[in-house]
Amino acid sequence: MEQGSSGEGPSGKRLAVLSLAALGVVYGDIGTSPLYALRESFHESYSMPVEPTNVLGVLSLIFWSLILVISIKYLVFVLRADNRGEGGILALASLVTPMEEGREGSRRVLILLGLFGAALLYGDGMITPAISVLSAVEGLQVATPVFQSYVVPITVVILIMLFFFQSAGTERVGRVFGPVTLVWFFILGLLGIYQIVQEPSVLWAMSPHHAALFFAHNGLSGILVLGSVFLVVTGGEALYADMGHFGSRPIRITWFAVVLPGLLLNYFGQGALLIRNPAAIENPFYRMGPGWAVYPMVVLATAATVIASQAVISGSYSLAMQSIRLGYSPRLQIEHTSESEIGQIYIPEVNWALMVACIGLVIGFGSSSNLAAAYGVAVTTTMVITTVLFYVLAREKWEWPLWKALGLSALFIVVDLAFWLTNLVKIPAGGWFPLVVAGGVFLLMTTWRSGRRLLASRMKARELPIADFVENVMRHPPTRVPGTAIFMFSDPQGTPRALLHNLKHNKVLHEQVICLAIRVEDFPHVSSDERVTLVSRNHGFYTLILKYGFMDDVDVEREMTKLHGQEGLDLRPMATTYFMGRETLVPSDDGSGMAFWRERLFAFMSHNARSPAPFFGLPPNRVVEIRARVEL
Repeated sequence: MEQGSSGEGPSGKRLAVLSLAALGVVYGDIGTSPLYALRESFHESYSMPVEPTNVLGVLSLIFWSLILVISIKYLVFVLRADNRGEGGILALASLVTPMEEGREGSRRVLILLGLFGAALLYGDGMITPAISVLSAVEGLQVATPVFQSYVVPITVVILIMLFFFQSAGTERVGRVFGPVTLVWFFILGLLGIYQIVQEPSVLWAMSPHHAALFFAHNGLSGILVLGSVFLVVTGGEALYADMGHFGSRPIRITWFAVVLPGLLLNYFGQGALLIRNPAAIENPFYRMGPGWAVYPMVVLATAATVIASQAVISGSYSLAMQSIRLGYSPRLQIEHTSESEIGQIYIPEVNWALMVACIGLVIGFGSSSNLAAAYGVAVTTTMVITTVLFYVLAREKWEWPLWKALGLSALFIVVDLAFWLTNLVKIPAGGWFPLVVAGGVFLLMTTWRSGRRLLASRMKARELPIADFVENVMRHPPTRVPGTAIFMFSDPQGTPRALLHNLKHNKVLHEQVICLAIRVEDFPHVSSDERVTLVSRNHGFYTLILKYGFMDDVDVEREMTKLHGQEGLDLRPMATTYFMGRETLVPSDDGSGMAFWRERLFAFMSHNARSPAPFFGLPPNRVVEIRARVEL
């Protein structure tokens, strides 16, 4: 199997537009790390003096982290692991663990790893906007202490505005944010150059021996500093999850042409400043420029950190949509915000949940330094899981030889585990928060998946094969009424319960009866010529299967319009009625299903799921719901 299947991608003007938008949406997170990453690496808890040897050592760790983790692991290799253009840990997990009959049990561990990695990213999606915007607004304190009591309220107002802006759509957001981010990286580089020319010896930090000397001189404290150094690469998983919004090519171009040079120049510039003036460690970013530049830099940094939040927010939308389509989440309202890029979506429920969590974090933790203690645990764990899944993919799908797959994955896992272990010490100081969030999301996802299987098995036990139903009903044909009835059901070989109930209570059948099953595949997109399978069962009965990828927009009515006239089907809008079964779930404590409390949780989730009619693109004025009571 070839690595990556997204084709050559856009070119020319379209490539330039997407690259600029990707700069604003994808790289905002990692692009604002200079506000706090180097400062936190010399946090007082490490008891490490700000002296040239330590500054060069930390810079060397930062340099090689950006090269190994982002440039090589993610940009060169992981972005090749696209699931027909879509990225993110769920897309990767679905590549590694296809939903084939009989295989899911044997790959359960990998499936659960992928789910937990996805759940962890929701915790990251809550922390990133909070710490990014808060760290920028804190720059006001550098100019004057008068603003100290206003930092948190200003941050909360900015976050509210950010989340209200999300409904405009990723591409529109990117068009606004892209130029601002381009200016941001230009200023990062300019400030860095200004400081480097005053202390060019700082460039020696590119040699890895300075990192080795740093560990040798500082022992355990030097190793624990990796927990803060990791802040420079926290946007890695977000850029992978956002691949479906822009494609891999614009993401790679913007990294190597704009982002990486700007980041390295700024980090080395901060290091040059600290070598000359160790007292600047209080806030080295805002001390890099002249005094008059503090206020303009606060404004630009605030704009950049608002943009930084976009990467994880967009990634959260993508993960939520993938979860829904793969059967790990109840239906939510999904709004497509671009006619040209199908991956660009907006999910209101996810948006408002993230907003409330971000505001709570800002108020609860109060400062970016406190929030830094909560940052990193979730992302490092997800990065470890990504490496494990990448190894399985390289071996089984790409058919790499063992030495190649194992050697590369071993390099990645050593770096990942080093960051992961040093971030574990943050758990008591705040790292527990993303773990609690991830645990809750993981519980909901696994409960929904298990509950749907349990419900399917309960209904399967009472199911009548459609072929037997047609044969039996035609022995004593009921009255046939004009029009076409479409009964939606999950099993194309079974008889929809709504059909049985309609016949039982109304004693009639329509002239044409279609049993419609919608099947979601474990890859993101299904071509139009592979979407439809139509089987005639005689006497006006048909079985219709519509296949969609897990990132496709399901629109049943659109497909019905295309099928009108085929096999004699009358699918005119005013002659067609949709019938849907809606189950009222009753938890059972008989021990044959899930734990009773999980059955109650599943019933609650099912009751609050979005109605299937708009989710499947059905006209609401032609849908009849028939409810049935099902005991779990």
